[in-house]
Amino acid sequence: MNPYYDPAKAHHTPDGFRDPEVEAARTTLRDIWAWKREARREGKPHPPGSPTPRVAPDLDRIAGVETSATFIGHSTVLLRIGGLTVLTDPIFSERASPFSFLGPRRVVPPGIALDQLPEVDVVLISHGHYDHLDRASVRCLHRRFGHRTLFVAPLGVGALLRRWGISNIVELDWWQSHTYHGLDLTLTPARHWSARSFNDRNRMLWGAFGIFAEGFSCYFAGDSGYGSHYRETRHRLKPRERTGALFDLALMPIGAYDPRRIMQDHHMNPEEAVVAHREIGARRSIAIHWGCFQLTDEALDEPPIRLAEARTAAGLADNDFVALPVGGSLWRPSA
Repeated sequence: MNPYYDPAKAHHTPDGFRDPEVEAARTTLRDIWAWKREARREGKPHPPGSPTPRVAPDLDRIAGVETSATFIGHSTVLLRIGGLTVLTDPIFSERASPFSFLGPRRVVPPGIALDQLPEVDVVLISHGHYDHLDRASVRCLHRRFGHRTLFVAPLGVGALLRRWGISNIVELDWWQSHTYHGLDLTLTPARHWSARSFNDRNRMLWGAFGIFAEGFSCYFAGDSGYGSHYRETRHRLKPRERTGALFDLALMPIGAYDPRRIMQDHHMNPEEAVVAHREIGARRSIAIHWGCFQLTDEALDEPPIRLAEARTAAGLADNDFVALPVGGSLWRPSA
């Protein structure tokens, strides 16, 4: 069933993949239904106290040669790194769903519209969930840029992309790397899972990415619960570490974390994200996976509030771990 199966690898199974850090039984549909009933009784999700901030992007500067990271929304970030343009988990659709009429709806427009993007060299896909792998978005990118754009994804995701008409694909297992025009891309572990329907759970792998260019490095955490994989990643990639930091910048998820009994194995809360920021060895981090889609019980504006509190409690400076407005950019974040 799993064409990539390697019995020597703990995250492989004959039928797909698994999270070797999670020993407890997986969340069931009964657990999900109980959560939703409880949320309705308690008036959740909580409404935000203020809207998700958004600013107009500096499109001319973003398209230039300057190293930068622009928060487009959710886990979609536009990176200018090593002279290339890299886009993470692109979702520009109105809903994070297989349906146009049902499912979590976007509450703030993307920071950059699809037709305003500069030419994209690499698209990184962390996993197959609908809020990270959006069919309409990746097909639009392929129509615009064709074979100029390389799609890099975990094992098993390529079959889905090929069904959508995309062929310029590299699939990676954990700890495998691919070099593209001087950009070294390494897929690293994450604590998560995958599914796009009721019968394909964990058939596709998930992961995070280490991105290394000459003089600059970035970590894209994808979607992940907190776990030992952050320390393991730093340990295994430590030969690349420069001046006390492995990564000049990290893109760290901080949202979709309540209730913890359902989400703790799959999504970090802001306090855990601050710990992960330190353990991965990042000089600075940008918060992702918040403010755009109401996926869980916490208010959409709660994650950055808790991030600020956790950052202070950990003794970090305000600019060490920031929640950018949608459309906001961090320029030369290695400085």
